[in-house]
Amino acid sequence: MKAILVEKETRHLYIGETPDPTVGDDEILVQVKATALNRADLLQKRGLYPPPKGASEIIGLEMAGVIEAVGRHVVGHKPGDRVCALLPGGGYAEKAVIPAGMAIPIPDSFSFAEAAAIPEVFLTAYLNLFWLGGLQSGYNVLIHAGASGVGTAAIQLVREAGATAIVTAGSEEKLATCQKLGASTLINYKESPFLDAVKEATNGKGVNIILDFIGASYWEQNIKSLAVDGRLVIIGTMGGAKAETINLGLLLSRRLQVIGTALRSQPVEKKIALTQEFCEFALPRFQDGRLVPVIDSTWDWTQVNEAHAHMEQNKNTGKIVLTLP
Repeated sequence: MKAILVEKETRHLYIGETPDPTVGDDEILVQVKATALNRADLLQKRGLYPPPKGASEIIGLEMAGVIEAVGRHVVGHKPGDRVCALLPGGGYAEKAVIPAGMAIPIPDSFSFAEAAAIPEVFLTAYLNLFWLGGLQSGYNVLIHAGASGVGTAAIQLVREAGATAIVTAGSEEKLATCQKLGASTLINYKESPFLDAVKEATNGKGVNIILDFIGASYWEQNIKSLAVDGRLVIIGTMGGAKAETINLGLLLSRRLQVIGTALRSQPVEKKIALTQEFCEFALPRFQDGRLVPVIDSTWDWTQVNEAHAHMEQNKNTGKIVLTLP
């Protein structure tokens, strides 16, 4: 099969030949029609984020396509079914293999491009909001990088849970998208620190959950933005991985929790459980339009280097999708 591979010296991406994946008894072989970019892809092509042991070396954490074959123990899926799914790797290829329990049925009205924009960001947001953050109705949630793929998914999930989304983003255009999705307080982080706006929006109480992709540079403001018993869920470290000062007294006096998280390295059993719980919550909402994948742009997979440059320059609002012939 053809796949997008990495030229080791230049880190340039190109389409080359690689062996077809082998289907296990409990697995599904999918003919990939679309995949989507994630920031982990940018790190992996530079050799900074290797796939989990046993996973495909090919870049790509999600895909949408048509089932080509099923393992002998698989029930509930058949060749010809349209599915999308989270992957530990291998999405930038003509074919991918997934555990049957991780297949998400594609709503009839969705294109493959729309479906490819769902798995990684919505499952990441669901894991961190509900499983780790304990999201409940009435909560206040601060979502950094609100116009990112995970951010746009998280805003919608917060809204559907009956909670309030407060977001940061770097432009008025991005903030306007967040508002359309349901965010109630919009903060342009380039204009002022977010702490004061968070305190004002919550009448000084702070937020119950923070989803943070930035890391060290936001540490102090994040901790001071949390309400009593609040949870800071750290998803990324785009602003640095080492905080210079940590006041443990604030964690103790306000009973705060700091949680590090990564979806890619979770065991398969946990990913299956997460996928199935998410499907129960989200599929009816995708069907009737309450939840929508937010797509920034769609590129032919021959334009993968240009698509990566678009993400590297932080130009996207929502997901960047690659389509395959």
